[in-house]
Amino acid sequence: MIHDLASVPHEDAATYAMIRRADTVGVFQIESRAQMTMLPRLKPKTFYDLVIEVAIVRPGPIQGDMVHPYLRRREGRETVDYPTEELKAVLGKTLGVPLFQEQAMQVAITCAGFSPAEADQLRRSMATFKNFGTVSAFRDKLIEGMVARGYEQAFAERTFRQLEGFGSYGFPESHAASFALIAYASSWMKCHHPDVFCAALLNAQPMGFYAPAQIVRDAREHGVEVRPVDVNASRWDTTLEPPSDPRGGRHAVRLGLRMAKAWPTPRRRGWWRRDALAATWATPGRQGRTTPTSPPRRSGQRLPVRRQEPEKKTGLPKRPSPASRTSGAAPAFPSPHWKSSPLPMPSCRPWASPGATRSGRSSR
Repeated sequence: MIHDLASVPHEDAATYAMIRRADTVGVFQIESRAQMTMLPRLKPKTFYDLVIEVAIVRPGPIQGDMVHPYLRRREGRETVDYPTEELKAVLGKTLGVPLFQEQAMQVAITCAGFSPAEADQLRRSMATFKNFGTVSAFRDKLIEGMVARGYEQAFAERTFRQLEGFGSYGFPESHAASFALIAYASSWMKCHHPDVFCAALLNAQPMGFYAPAQIVRDAREHGVEVRPVDVNASRWDTTLEPPSDPRGGRHAVRLGLRMAKAWPTPRRRGWWRRDALAATWATPGRQGRTTPTSPPRRSGQRLPVRRQEPEKKTGLPKRPSPASRTSGAAPAFPSPHWKSSPLPMPSCRPWASPGATRSGRSSR
C-alpha cells in the first residue's frame, strides 16, 4: 500500500524503462519537450541519473557547454580526464563536468584557493530566477588561482567558461534531487496506476504543459477507460469507477462536471428566441396566454433584447383634441409599441372616453 513518497518502491526497472522512452506526459519536471528530447539520449537508469536529467536541461549548463561533453563521456565517446585527484573528488559524480552550484563552489575552494567566504560570494553572483548573474567578476582570480596550483591555462579558462554558464542560472544539487524525487514518484504512479494518475492530473487543472484533452488521450493510449461527463453519474471532480471488465485490474475514470465548459442545446435554431418574445409580451391572467418566464439560454449567451430606435426630440408632444378622444384615432404623442409589434398587443388607450370600448364604439 502506497501512502507517501517514502513508501514508493525504489529503483523500479519498469518506471525507468518508461522514462527512457520519454513517455512522460504529465510527469513533474520531465514533461517538457526539451526534457523529453534529452531522456532518450541520457537514458536514466538510477535515481542520480534522474537528478542529472533535471539539472542539465537548464540555461546555465546549456550556455556553459556542459551538455554535449557530459553526453559524450556518458556514452564512452570521450575520455574523462582529471588533472588532479582533488578535482576528481569534486567532479567525479558528473564525469568531470560541473553541473551544480555546489560543485562550482568546491572547484573555487579546492582548485583556485578561494576562501569559504569568497566561494559564497561566487555562489551569490550566480543567476536566480529574478536576477542575472555576475560570475565574470571572478574571472581573473579563478584563473590565476588555478594556474598557480599547477593547472594549465587552457584548462583553467575552460573551467571558468563552464562556471560562467551559471550566470544564466544553474541548479543546486539539493534542489535537483528534490525535484527528481517528485519526478520519480510521478513516473512510478503513471507507470503502475495510470488511472489514478489521470484522475489526479485532471482534478489539479489548470497546470503543466498539457490540456485535459491531451491527458485523457494519453490515458486511453495506456489502456485506461475514460468515461464522459454524465449529470447522473459525475461529481464535480473526476472520480474512479468500477471498470467494465473486472479482469482488467484498473478503474475507469469518470470525468467530473468541472470538465464541461458548456451544456448542449436543442438543434432547432431560433426556438428559444420565439419563446422568449412570446413570454416577454404575454399578459398575466389573459386566456390563452402564459405568464412571463425566463427563456432557456446557453452558457455564456445573453438573453435577446428588443432594441428600439431613439425617439426624436422635437419638443413637447401635443395633447390629443376632444374629437380624437371619441373617434379612437392614434394619439399625437409617440408610443414605442404603437403598430410596431409583430405580436398582438392588448388594447390600452388611457385617452379614450370613460364609456368607450376597445372597438372604439360608444356603449351609450
